[in-house]
Order: sequence, then structure tokens, then C-alpha cells
Amino acid sequence: MAKCYSDWPPIPPLHPSRRTPPQSHASLHATRRQLAPFVLHCSRSCASPLLEPKNLPDEFPPAVPAPAPLLDAAPKLGISNKFIRGLCGDPQTEQLAFECYRRALLQPGFLPEKKTANALTVQLLRAKQWSSLELLVGDFRAYGVLPEKRTCARLVACCIRARRFALAEAVLGVLLEAKKGGAPAATAFAAAMLAYNKLHMYRNTVLLYGQARVARLPLNADAYRAAMAACGELGEPDMVASLFSLYRSQKWYPTDTSTETYAIVCDAFRKAGRAMDALRCLREMEADGLSPNAAIYSSVVGALADAREKAAAEDLYHEAWDNKMLGDPDMFLKLTVMHVEAGVVEETVEVAKDMRQIGLRVTDCILSTIINGFVKRRGLKPAIRAYDKLVFIGCEPGQVTYAMVINVYCRLGRSDRAEAVFSEMIGRGFDKCVVAYGNMISMYGKIRRASDAMKMLAMMKQKGCEPNVFVYNSLLDMHGRLGNAKQAEKLWKEMARRKVRPDRISYTAIILANNRAGELDRCMELYEEFRGTGAKVDKAMAGLMAGVFSKRSRFNELIELLKDMNGTKLDRRLYMSVLRSLRDAGLEVHVKWLQSNFTFVEEKT
Repeated sequence: MAKCYSDWPPIPPLHPSRRTPPQSHASLHATRRQLAPFVLHCSRSCASPLLEPKNLPDEFPPAVPAPAPLLDAAPKLGISNKFIRGLCGDPQTEQLAFECYRRALLQPGFLPEKKTANALTVQLLRAKQWSSLELLVGDFRAYGVLPEKRTCARLVACCIRARRFALAEAVLGVLLEAKKGGAPAATAFAAAMLAYNKLHMYRNTVLLYGQARVARLPLNADAYRAAMAACGELGEPDMVASLFSLYRSQKWYPTDTSTETYAIVCDAFRKAGRAMDALRCLREMEADGLSPNAAIYSSVVGALADAREKAAAEDLYHEAWDNKMLGDPDMFLKLTVMHVEAGVVEETVEVAKDMRQIGLRVTDCILSTIINGFVKRRGLKPAIRAYDKLVFIGCEPGQVTYAMVINVYCRLGRSDRAEAVFSEMIGRGFDKCVVAYGNMISMYGKIRRASDAMKMLAMMKQKGCEPNVFVYNSLLDMHGRLGNAKQAEKLWKEMARRKVRPDRISYTAIILANNRAGELDRCMELYEEFRGTGAKVDKAMAGLMAGVFSKRSRFNELIELLKDMNGTKLDRRLYMSVLRSLRDAGLEVHVKWLQSNFTFVEEKT
């Protein structure tokens, strides 16, 4: 039985003494009839998917088992380059083309032609027959024949996209060895560099550029553009500038791709934090007779905003506005941050108006940045006025902005407005914001609306939003101030069940609740647990425990607590409480120690 071509030993290169004359149409037709049994036999014995007999041309005779002598006589069948190309051009027989080509190599005097190599390469690429392509690339080197330069470029790019890197390197090696392969090699190297960039394999792109320069290939604009893009992504702006100088020396501009090249250079300078170099590149572009597009304007304006070059950024922004070249939300965000840090938060509202005027949606990130800027620079009430203006011009708040506005209303004591904004947020589907729930619970706790706070907690759980330590701290603090130790203990157990780790504020709140309920032993137990975590005692915790130790006459623990706070200014109430406790116990030595090592500050009324 005949073997598949993949099982055959490698075929040595042939050196024919003469070329086979071109066949006429009649002789080619006769050859196809003679080859039919051989083709059918190969199609059945080969492991690769080939045509069934029903898909062969009508003029072929019915399939019959091929006798063994026919295979031995295959080199005498006279398979020509034109016949192989004919097989490649017919969808019904293209899968047989490479098999016939491998048989044709055994014929004395057969030499693959450029058109045949091109047709086979295209067909094998279409079928993704990588093992066959490996053999074909070996024949390129052996017979000194290459496909067209576009096909070479396509072959290399497809190999890289399919992660057949060794095969791609083999193709590039064959192209470099070819005596007259300058143009195909340059085109293939450019295609390979672009393909590596798409896979984010930028170092491979730089290596290929170096190989091409050593081989003195006439690189085209695509190759330089790919190399500049790779160096920009690798954070090498100096290399980008050097390549850009070489690019400009070739006088390829102005072309359709020149604008893209300038965009790559400007973006590389932006990523490297060289805003003024990016601006200089934009001006060079205009000097070369090219007009910057929206991407270039956005890149350079964003770079200037990041560098806090406020005057230059605003000038270029207005220039781009006049040219109707603005449309990148990221650039508007950078402008907003620049204005906030410069202290001119009123300009941020104008930026939002510009976005609405050109039909852009003001993102939640930009809105929250504006509100936060007003809170820090102007205060709470101006922040609410800015929010109202933004909503009036058509801005739609997102989850972060809603949570921030709720927090502002809570801090202003406007519970009615906070509840209205919270209801609006829930109505728009933002029902899993832990921060918003926490702000509402904290507000209810401060105004002693415990039932509303617990309803908010229940609603939070119902929506599938897990409470965090901030939420539990607000509830514990509320119940602690109300002296509701039982409810505080329930929350404490719930925290343990939900594996929410308590912090210092949590321990202070639960100790406060138990202290007001007279559960002094529980207070001491919680305090020991807190000290076991290794956390430091602050003034609030010390004030609570000083009272607990005094009430329990645990003066040793009280003195140890005060030693840990040595040098800390106590508030007047805590200081006087400790002083009275020590005097009542007759510990005059410790009274003098307290007076000499601690001072107190008057409480603010």
C-alpha cells in the first residue's frame, strides 16, 4: 500500500538537465486521465483529508484499485507545474495539489516554478496544513524558488498568528538567504513585526528590526511604524525618537499612514511622561503639512494634563475644540483631575458641559471626581450646588457619584435629601453599593433612628450586598451610645458568623455598649481579646477601660494602661476620673506619678 507523503523520507534537491516543455491543453487532459487512478489511490491511503471519488471531475474514469506498478511508474506520468496549479485553482481538487507536487519532485527534469510555489502556499495556508508548509519551505531553500512577496508576507504573518514561531523564523531565514529576495524579505519582515505587535510580543519585534538592519534590508514604512510602536510599549522613548528620525529621512510623508506614525510617536512620549516632546512632535506634524486627528489631540492634551502643564493643555484643548477633534472621555477625565488639583474646580463643570455639547456621556468617574473636588476645595454645600448643575445639563450619576452625594447630605444633616437620593439610586438599579448603605446606616445611627438603621441592614442583606466592618461599626456605635448591649452582642456574633474581622473601632463600640449596661466583666474580656490582636490602645479605648478598671478596683491594670499611654494628653474628664479613683484608693504615689507624667486638655464645647 502506498504511504502518505508525511511518511516518505526527505526528497533531495533535483538538478534537472532540461526543462519539460509546456503541455498543450489536449496533452494536459490526457495526463489528468492517466493520473486519475494514482490520485484516487493517494487520496485513500493518505492520512490527510482528501477528496472522495464523488467529488472528482466527471471525465475521470471510475475509481479502481491502483496496482503496485503504477505507483512505481508515477515519475513517468509527466506532472507539470501548470497541472499542479490547475489542481490548486479547483476547489474540488485543491487538496490533492500538494500530494501531486511531492510526486512531481521525483520526476527527472521537474523544477518548481514561482507561480507553483505561490499557488501551493496560498492553498496550504487556506487549509492550515502546517506540516505540509514546513516541507514546502524546505523546498524553497533547496530549489531557490520563492512565492510572490505578498504571499511571503502573508505566510509569515499567518504563522505568527497561529503561534508557529519556528516556521515563521524558517521562512524569514530562507528569504534572507535568497540572492534576489530583498523586496520579499523586507515585506515579510514588516508583516512579521506587525503580527508580533498584535500578540504584544514587542521584544520579538525589536529583535526582527535589528536583524533586518544587519541584513541591510530596504525596510518600508510599515516596518518602521511597527518598530516604533514596540519601543513605545516597552518604554523606550529615545529609541522611538531615533526611529522617527530615520522614518522622516525616507521622505515617505505625506501618505495615508503618516498620521498613524505621528500618533504612535506622540503616544510613546505620553506614556514616558514627556509631554512637551509630544507637543513638539504634533507641531512637526503640522509643519510637514499633515493635520492632527482626534486621537493625536487627545493623546497630547492628556499628556500635558498629566504633567500639569495647565496653560499648554488648555491652549491645545481649545485648538482641538475649534477643529472639532475632541471625543476621548479619558482625556476629559485627565483635564478634570488637572483642574481639581490646580484648585479651579469651577472649570470642571465647564468640561462636563463641553462633553454634553459634543454628545459625549459624562462618565461616573468624571462626575465623582468633580463632586469630590468641590468637597475638598469648596465645601459641602458648593458640592451639592455643583451636583445639581451637572444633573441639570443632562449628566447621569452612577453608583460612585450617588454614594458620594449621599455622604455629603449625611454630613450636612439633610436626612430627607439623603433618603431621596438613595431611593433614586436604588430605582436606577444600583442596589449593591456597600458605601451607600453604610452612609445611610451611619446617618441613622447619629440621629438615633435605630429601627431605620436595622431596616437598612435587612434591605442590604436582601439585595445580596454583604455588610463590611464599616457598616457593623456604625451599628455597634449606635447601639453602644443607646446602651443596648444585647443588640450589640447579636451584631458581634453575626460578625463572627460572617467572618467580618473587627477593628479597634468595633471593640471600642462593643465595650462602650457593655459598659453602659454595667457588664464590666464582659468589658474586661473584650479588652483582653483586643490586646491579643496586637493593636494599640487609643484615647477612646483608654477612657473606657480606665473607667472600667476604676469601677472594678483593678488599679494594677489601670496603671499598666496609663504606662502604655505615657506622654499622651488626656481629656479633662478622663484625667479627673482616674485621679479621683487613685485618691479614693489611697494610692498617693500613683497620684503624684499621674500628675507629673500626664496633662489634660479642656473638652471642646
